[in-house]
Amino acid sequence: MAAAAALGRAAGLGLGLGLGLVTGGRRLLRYAAGAGLRGCGERGGGSGGHLGGVAVTGGAVVCRAGGAAEQCLSRGISSDQRPKRPLTAYLRFTMENRSAFREKNPGASNTELTKKLAGAWRELPASQKQVYEEAKKMDWQRYGEQMAKYKAQLTPAQAAALKEERRKQLARRRSLRAKRELTVLGKPKRPRSGLNIFVAEKFQESEGISPAAKLKKLFDTWQKLSTSQKQQYLQLAEDDKVRYENEMKSWEAKMVELGREDLVRSKKKRLKKKPAGTAKQAGTARTSLGNKAKLKLKKPEE
Repeated sequence: MAAAAALGRAAGLGLGLGLGLVTGGRRLLRYAAGAGLRGCGERGGGSGGHLGGVAVTGGAVVCRAGGAAEQCLSRGISSDQRPKRPLTAYLRFTMENRSAFREKNPGASNTELTKKLAGAWRELPASQKQVYEEAKKMDWQRYGEQMAKYKAQLTPAQAAALKEERRKQLARRRSLRAKRELTVLGKPKRPRSGLNIFVAEKFQESEGISPAAKLKKLFDTWQKLSTSQKQQYLQLAEDDKVRYENEMKSWEAKMVELGREDLVRSKKKRLKKKPAGTAKQAGTARTSLGNKAKLKLKKPEE
């Protein structure tokens, strides 16, 4: 797990790798194109485990949020039985018109085609948009009736699992919105670790038949480096911390001006933890001062 934690700290490399690194029978990392590395730490064993997004506990199956399996709630309920959420008016429009736009623009990429459809939707008269809005309303009414029937056949445990799944979905959406907002507001990137800097510098020239093999090779090389060999990367990491703190102070001052004090770190979080030795010395000094004060207050016995 030390390897997973160390490689997980390499977040922010943006290597554009869509794969997982498997070490010791466990998937340690999962990362997507341009997103850097993220520790996923999948767990298994004991009385339960996780398989394909499904948590198996005591013989019961409760689907985890994320993936195609999240719609399944138990052995007795098929994911096909759960009603599908209705399409938005815009998505209904794109599905109905995508083929026609593809015929008119055979050489357009999917991204270009999507832009053309979005432009057509913006220019669509309100009267024509209303047709799609009305269809959406009818679908939502039908969806509500179907969901009521679906929930009626669930056991209390299954209903609780459904509620928990919904809670996690909403939490993920809030988290994504918050991250997007911070990106728009220009929040400084977090400082990189020495390992992070080392991997970014050596990745292209590293030997390996795959990106995962390269990462494994680089991590093993980092582990074998002497303290003096690591020093240059550790110093760069310290410099990056200073950069981060300076940029964060400027950014937080700007957020205060914009009335976004909620995005400013608390003073407690900004304060660095004192080294163990310093904390111990401070505690000893306080005890000594306390004893002296008690002696002054104590009257001499006659």
